[in-house]
Amino acid sequence: DPAAVTAYLQNSSFGGPIADLSDVTFLQEDFNSIWVRDYGMETMYRNEVDSLVLLDWIYNRPRPDDDALPDAISGYLGIPMFSTTQAPYDLVHTGGNFMSDGAGTAFSSELVVEENGPSGQFNQTVRTPAEVDSMMKWFMGIERYVRMSTLPYDGIHHIDMHMKLLDEETLLVGEFPVGVSDGPQLEQNLQFIASNYNSTYGTPYELVRIPMPPSTGGAYPPQGYYRTYANNLFINGTVLVPTYREEYDTTGLRILRESLPGYRVIGIDCDDNGQNIISASGAIHCITKCIGVEDPLLIRHQRLRDTYDTQNGYTVEAYVRHRSGIAQAQLHWTTDTAQGFTALAMTDVGNGMWAADIPAQPAGTEVFYYVEGEANSGKVQVRPIVAPDGWWRFRVLDINTGVDDADGPRIAEVFPNPTSSLLVVQLASEPGTVLRVRLTDALGRDVMALHAGPLHADRRVFADLSALAPGNYLVVAESATGRSVQRVVKH
Repeated sequence: DPAAVTAYLQNSSFGGPIADLSDVTFLQEDFNSIWVRDYGMETMYRNEVDSLVLLDWIYNRPRPDDDALPDAISGYLGIPMFSTTQAPYDLVHTGGNFMSDGAGTAFSSELVVEENGPSGQFNQTVRTPAEVDSMMKWFMGIERYVRMSTLPYDGIHHIDMHMKLLDEETLLVGEFPVGVSDGPQLEQNLQFIASNYNSTYGTPYELVRIPMPPSTGGAYPPQGYYRTYANNLFINGTVLVPTYREEYDTTGLRILRESLPGYRVIGIDCDDNGQNIISASGAIHCITKCIGVEDPLLIRHQRLRDTYDTQNGYTVEAYVRHRSGIAQAQLHWTTDTAQGFTALAMTDVGNGMWAADIPAQPAGTEVFYYVEGEANSGKVQVRPIVAPDGWWRFRVLDINTGVDDADGPRIAEVFPNPTSSLLVVQLASEPGTVLRVRLTDALGRDVMALHAGPLHADRRVFADLSALAPGNYLVVAESATGRSVQRVVKH
């Protein structure tokens, strides 16, 4: 009912009113459920940046109206759609169990193999894992299909409930307390990725870990709902994030904002007593489906890392493509975003690659930059898409003041402090440093083990203190070369 939906959107109790509904289209079709992420169609492009087309899989649920919606949407929008719904080209799949980097690599759980194998309920053709891979390559251009073991307590086995690609080489991954719930299997899956796959640039994937909130009573799956911040949605320069309770949300939103400078990161309550969508094993990503732009200008770039080089320029290379061709590309850089950016013309070096050099900088400098491309058609695009409000950055380090672990690991920050539940320990030691992090009482008696082993790439350790009595505690980080201690207050 368009009238009822309009009334909801205009109701101040639900985040309204929306001043302008001219960009909102109401399509009246029958459906069985709200999980359009799973039964909706996937976006693809011919020749990487040419014609926009859609793809419809067989939905893995007995919901015929849901399964028919892609045809209705495709027809309404006038976008051609391929289908893997009839033998011999049938494939059962679900959008919540699929994510792609746009460069030929995709991720799923082994659910996709199970549902197309001998025990599948909806497949017409029994396929081997290799045949599933072939179908993904034929229809979607997936050259590397990373399939991970399903998690024991994730009842739907969709990866969007615990992980997310932030860019071609960065994975946002939910983290449980040590040894709790799906944490052990999730760690095994991450080790599987690290041992067998690099990013499209040939470098190891970087991990950004984000806590998985428990119930109000401190329970995790299977005793609690699958609360997650990974089930978020990118809409151009905005990220919509499911939220649950403030003591966890402040940390979850902070991690996302730090990882995505320039983006608007907006929380939406998914754990409200009256509309507790997370109890149905889904959140924001699960009930939305994006369709790509009709005329993409693709810019792909491997961001520069910190360097000790103060003598040579810093080469920025970007892959820039549009179906009309590229007229020009520019590199914008600065050492102070408040002072604006300097534009440098990039040179076409062949095979879609453009390059320019940021001048060498003295040690201690932080450099911010972004890339702009202009197509022969006149279309202009920037990356990151939120530039100049958002950017890539790297530091020029001083080789004479490099920090080592001669005096043991260092705790850079503990937040929030004071805390009532979630605690994040930010360490300054290098990733891979073998160390132990523990919580003690004010007298130095062990209260909780937080971490033991190599330090994660994001240098963060999480803890849930909600079960502890209020008071003063000590976070202790120690290795074979020394220790560091910082006080934390539990409300």
